[in-house]
Amino acid sequence: MFQEHYYSTARASNPQSFRAEKVNPDQAGLSRACFFRLAEDSPKPLSVTEGEMRERKGVFVTVGTTSFDKLVAAVDSEPVKAALFRRGFSHLQIQIGRGTYIPSKVSGEDGELEVDYFTFSPTIADHLTAASLVISHAGSGSIFETLRLGKPLVVVVNEDLMDNHQAELAEELADRKHLFFARGPHLLAQTIESMDLESLVPYTPGNPKNIADQIDAFFGFSSPGEGSDQKGGEGEGASVSKISKLFSFLFR
Repeated sequence: MFQEHYYSTARASNPQSFRAEKVNPDQAGLSRACFFRLAEDSPKPLSVTEGEMRERKGVFVTVGTTSFDKLVAAVDSEPVKAALFRRGFSHLQIQIGRGTYIPSKVSGEDGELEVDYFTFSPTIADHLTAASLVISHAGSGSIFETLRLGKPLVVVVNEDLMDNHQAELAEELADRKHLFFARGPHLLAQTIESMDLESLVPYTPGNPKNIADQIDAFFGFSSPGEGSDQKGGEGEGASVSKISKLFSFLFR
């Protein structure tokens, strides 16, 4: 009996995708010579350490609607790309906004980190959903949209901003273990190397209804449905609080 062997075959539809097959030459009806000739003609045996079975894990970088060239340049640097590759990420998508720094595109065909970029998109929701890791500026919109999707997040503070209140928000959320925090692009590679994804605590959005109810009570608004007549008409207390709607919109 021959020992079972593993070999890899590339899928014709996607040369970057490989599958492992377990072959017993006796069961397959292969002769000894035929089997070893097949093994010689096939790609070399799978080796995870050589990246042949690297899972497709994407990183999405966003700077929002403004520019953050130092962040884009940092992500495009060899130390950061090497850190991402060592952590098992396969491709990098960078949203550069209004910035002037243009990162280098890399096809990834040679087994290195694939890199692409764009300026703006009508929505970044699809990019966030597809990402295995998000690197973002400290804008509250980008932060909370990412956290609501349950994505691991690294927030990088723009130290050039005069009134950087956003840094306080990011630092507080980092203290609560909801995200990772880099106080400047120069610390990004170090943050990626040291981050422990298992340590993150899922973010649970607060319920704005309690606040809205308190404001409703203060201004004398009644709860929706109170005071309506039996025909479904709108009585004095039947109107839905606009404040409740506003809070629900802002904190959804």
